[in-house]
Amino acid sequence: MSIFKDIKSSFKKIQNGLDKTRSNFVTNIISLFSSHRKIDDDLINEVKSIMLAADIGVSATEKIIENLRQKVKERGYEDSNQLFELLKEEILKILNENPSNDDIFKLNGIERPYVILVVGVNGVGKTTTIGKLAYNYKNAGQSVVIGAADTFRAAANEQLEIWAKRANVDIIQQMPGADPAAVAFDTVKSAISKNKDVVIIDTAGRLHTKGNLMEELAKINRVIKKLKSDAPNEVYLVLDATTGQNAIIQAKEFKKIVDVTGLILTKLDGTAKGGVIIPIVDELDIPVRFIGVGEQIDDLQVFNPKIFTEALFETN
Repeated sequence: MSIFKDIKSSFKKIQNGLDKTRSNFVTNIISLFSSHRKIDDDLINEVKSIMLAADIGVSATEKIIENLRQKVKERGYEDSNQLFELLKEEILKILNENPSNDDIFKLNGIERPYVILVVGVNGVGKTTTIGKLAYNYKNAGQSVVIGAADTFRAAANEQLEIWAKRANVDIIQQMPGADPAAVAFDTVKSAISKNKDVVIIDTAGRLHTKGNLMEELAKINRVIKKLKSDAPNEVYLVLDATTGQNAIIQAKEFKKIVDVTGLILTKLDGTAKGGVIIPIVDELDIPVRFIGVGEQIDDLQVFNPKIFTEALFETN
């Protein structure tokens, strides 16, 4: 498949996944802007209300509104229909603060295996995300092994095994209740012996017992470092977009107990408040790496600010 077709396919998936957010946010914006009203405080306040309803958040909304006011003054805009592209421009400016994901599947200069820990509370779609992430790396030409180290949750292993089969990748698992660190150790050891490129390790989602979780993750880190000193290379936190602003609170809590290096935002197709990705980029000093826009195995998309913004504001 050509790069152009890949981009086109990604755009379509993200566009479809943002249908609810578009109906809630962009449709209301278009209706307001196409009224050809004079740009005044009342109009700007209506824009602000629509943005807050889309879960763009107070801080990000205030930043965007302030920039809108400034640009309107600088450019001499008077008619509301002149604001559509300007709002789109301001949102993209914030999203472009996210570090580039262009080379996310390239492991040049990195000692194999590339070890990724995946964390997140139960119910955010962590298990399915790991399967889709494994598929993405496999599809990019990397060999992958999954470690089923969430041994606490009933049926976690079975679910992960199903997704590993769908992604056509190896999985290392033990009996329920086994030591998660032992599973992680065995996974990395197996990956090294079989020359695998990528290791993806599931972890328990028990944020409410922070002390236990921190201790568990610290133990996993210690044992895998015995096999690979720079592991883990990434710690991805999975967040559920349908929880809106609570996803930001959750991320801040996880940051207190683990060194999160990237975010994966799931279930964007299931919410009308997908605008939450804007304050996530704006407020959290953690890059968004992937977004989930559907239930199929290829619906986990690399986050690209330009594609996301264009898909969100697509009116055709």
